[in-house]
Amino acid sequence: MIKTIIIDDERLARTELRKLLAEFPQIDIVAEAANADEGIEKIENLDPDLVFLDIQMPGKSGFDMLASIDRAPDVIFITAYDEYALKAFEVNALDYLLKPVAPQRLAEAIHKLNLGKEPVDHEASAGKRNLLSDSDQVFVKDGERCWFVKLADIRLFESVGNYARVYFGSNKPLILKSLNALEERLDEKLFFRANRKHIVNLRMVDKVEPYFNGGLLLEMKGGEKVEVSRRQTVKFKETMSF
Repeated sequence: MIKTIIIDDERLARTELRKLLAEFPQIDIVAEAANADEGIEKIENLDPDLVFLDIQMPGKSGFDMLASIDRAPDVIFITAYDEYALKAFEVNALDYLLKPVAPQRLAEAIHKLNLGKEPVDHEASAGKRNLLSDSDQVFVKDGERCWFVKLADIRLFESVGNYARVYFGSNKPLILKSLNALEERLDEKLFFRANRKHIVNLRMVDKVEPYFNGGLLLEMKGGEKVEVSRRQTVKFKETMSF
């Protein structure tokens, strides 16, 4: 079963979508929410596999809501606007459905969800919810631009005051999170705190060289160079089995 939450400020829209989803026995609707704040609470408490999400809602938008949670489930956007919102994305969500939702388009979206999906053992994963894995998808919002990104594709986090710069592909957006807060959620087997200002994805390290004062210099696959402090060099060598 695919644990699903519907988030839309229009009650009639939620009711209509629920009726349409009754045709798909694999979809288990565990909750509804009428705004972003309710949606955040439901996602954090219920850990759904899928969210049907309206973009334009009073208060926070659907984009703002996603930017407020640590782990993004699969998302199918439901929107009355086909131009401005969709152009905001560099990397697509699972799908976009325009209101009123056409049954055939809904079926296509559910088919995308089923492709390559493995059953989720929620009891087995419950103890791992505090740490994000490399396969977890996160939502990054910087101004009007938005991305869905797998943690495995992020090569570097860089501290910039109260923000962190996120490096993936050719993109370097800023998010309102401290490096310390990020470090608490990242698996240290995958992400390494190289120094006060940088956390690196160990799988994205392209080259390691000796550096000044007993430290190391890492060259990332994107070309960035990151110094490993002398204190962290010992830990890095242990982690990488030097």
